[in-house]
Amino acid sequence: MIAVRVIERIRQLERRTRPVDPEVQAVLRRRWEELPDGVRTPAQSLGRHAVGCEGTHGVFPKCNLACTPCYHSRDANRVRIDGGHTVAQVGEQMALFRQLRGPHAHVQLIGGEVSLLPPDDHARTLEVMRAHGREPMSFTHGDFDYDYLQRLAVGPDGRRRSRRISFAAHFDMLMFGRRGIARPENEAALNPYRQRFADMFATLRRQHGVRSFLAHNMTVTPANLDQIAGVIRDCRHMGYGMFSFQPAAFVGDERRWHHAYRDTSADNVWREIERGAGGTVDYGAFQFGDVRCNRTAYGYFVGDRWYPLLRSDDKDDVVVRDAFYRYFGGFGFGGMAPAVLLARIGRIVLAHPHLVVLALRWLRRSISRVGGVRALARQRVRPVTFVMHRFMDAADVAPAWDLMERGETSAEPRIRETQERLQACSYAMAHPETGRLVPACVQHSVLDPHENRELRKLLPLVDVRR
Repeated sequence: MIAVRVIERIRQLERRTRPVDPEVQAVLRRRWEELPDGVRTPAQSLGRHAVGCEGTHGVFPKCNLACTPCYHSRDANRVRIDGGHTVAQVGEQMALFRQLRGPHAHVQLIGGEVSLLPPDDHARTLEVMRAHGREPMSFTHGDFDYDYLQRLAVGPDGRRRSRRISFAAHFDMLMFGRRGIARPENEAALNPYRQRFADMFATLRRQHGVRSFLAHNMTVTPANLDQIAGVIRDCRHMGYGMFSFQPAAFVGDERRWHHAYRDTSADNVWREIERGAGGTVDYGAFQFGDVRCNRTAYGYFVGDRWYPLLRSDDKDDVVVRDAFYRYFGGFGFGGMAPAVLLARIGRIVLAHPHLVVLALRWLRRSISRVGGVRALARQRVRPVTFVMHRFMDAADVAPAWDLMERGETSAEPRIRETQERLQACSYAMAHPETGRLVPACVQHSVLDPHENRELRKLLPLVDVRR
């Protein structure tokens, strides 16, 4: 009996420290096969390392700020917040993600304003997501107090609910109703609120040992395009590990469309990001879906200048990228104990020792680029990722999706481009009632209006005739 138990423990240890789960490998192969030929590039992450991001829908549509634009339909704020509904619906959506996308993925707890959920219900929802192998990130406008954060992260017994918590906070001058600054005159006026939000998480770590990852989101229109660089320069020291910018699109509540959004091009936004970062922000090393939708650049600040983790124009860096996809494809770096993480990495390195040489050469190049060891010793290194998500107009998504549902390709170039981008979408939402995943742009442009009308009947603020 003892020998049997020992053998079983060894088998369990082998499975836990296995670099990549066979189920993950199968899911990645299927994801790669689903991608259009045009995005199957050497830089493509989908199907080689990740399945893509996931998000919730219909779980708490109500928000207590007014944004211009607002991607939610006009009925969203007429739906009551109900923690039981949120927990149940998220559980069903996560179950479908687990079934179709495998055991691990990053997921966004997104809807209206997440802090309108009672802290205990919010915490229960995060637990459900983790139980399905998801690494959750809560999306918020950031206008809540430390007491809420503490009650979310620490249970009534005084024990922390998890080791780590992730939030994406949306701050921009196009949002109205924030406490203390109902109508910001410019982006700089919001900096004290951005700092206050980040400071709460630093306090949480000091007091309770809960680590955090913070992303900063910002909608971009012609009104604040030229202020992107200032936001980056002013906020890069605050503690945000990601700055994400979303050029506005004509989607959601049409009553809140106030600018010529199509005048804000992806290239214009990226130039402003580079102005704030102090140099070129190379997004060519890694691709997520279609570059017309997403640009992502991993890197770090050394002092006031940002440097890329890998350069797409450096052949030695490209070799490192390709080796990462080959040997670490599907490897999950989050949501596991440090000892297990190190054991998994160790097994890969032991099987492929030349990776040590690649890593050391990359490290030497990186140190040289920032000015040598002395420069690193004098200045703090802060990892920061830059992201741009370019959403599509509802007027394009609706006909494109209708044709796709009928298996047809549009002859009109703009609609055909929309179809190509939807096919390569890196951000999906789950529909347990049909057993399908849909692109987020389809959810917001096509499905949300009907969904929120039905939710208004199910969870009315006041009695609504059915």
